[in-house]
Amino acid sequence: MKNIVILISGRGSNMQAIVNAGIAGARVAAVIANRPDAAGLAWAAERGIATAALDHKAYPSREAFDAALAEAIDAHAPDLVVLAGFMRILTAGFTRRYEGRMLNIHPSLLPAFPGLHTHERALEMGCKLAGCTVHFVTAELDHGPIVAQGAVSVQDGDTRDSLAARVLKLEHQLYPEAVRRFAAGELSIVNGKVASGPAAACDLMSPPPSYKV
Repeated sequence: MKNIVILISGRGSNMQAIVNAGIAGARVAAVIANRPDAAGLAWAAERGIATAALDHKAYPSREAFDAALAEAIDAHAPDLVVLAGFMRILTAGFTRRYEGRMLNIHPSLLPAFPGLHTHERALEMGCKLAGCTVHFVTAELDHGPIVAQGAVSVQDGDTRDSLAARVLKLEHQLYPEAVRRFAAGELSIVNGKVASGPAAACDLMSPPPSYKV
């Protein structure tokens, strides 16, 4: 049984999708937030999942917060750490600690549009496709080895919010599947790239039916 610790900053909709997926061979051991008022903490607690809140504002430095966060995570002996809307830039030391066993989902087709405001930027550039990327976390922001990607068509009249809503729906399908593949031992990193079976990622031009949005 693989222990998963999920980090959130808000409602944690991707956290909810992973919990609700009931992934075989895995259990969500804890949900940890950097904001005490994160709505996802109550949702997790109601389902009997251990929760903790570490207010990043209470720490004198980013390194001090990351050290406390690592201690809280390690108390649950995690096999995998999952970032689910965790809005903190992590230090290089923290990412090295969980190298190869920490996943993130980003709302763009990386390497395009790392960072914030991804949907606005995609619309401004006139992109015909938008989407999301599950990747292993490294010290470089939004640049780790890619596990899976899914795409949606950008429609005439799309706004930031309408595009974000369709991409989020796709995230809720893609992320639990990526976690499942990790728990099943189907993912490995070889020469900086993810080596896995043929079903590990969406084909961006013709995604499998379960990933169409």
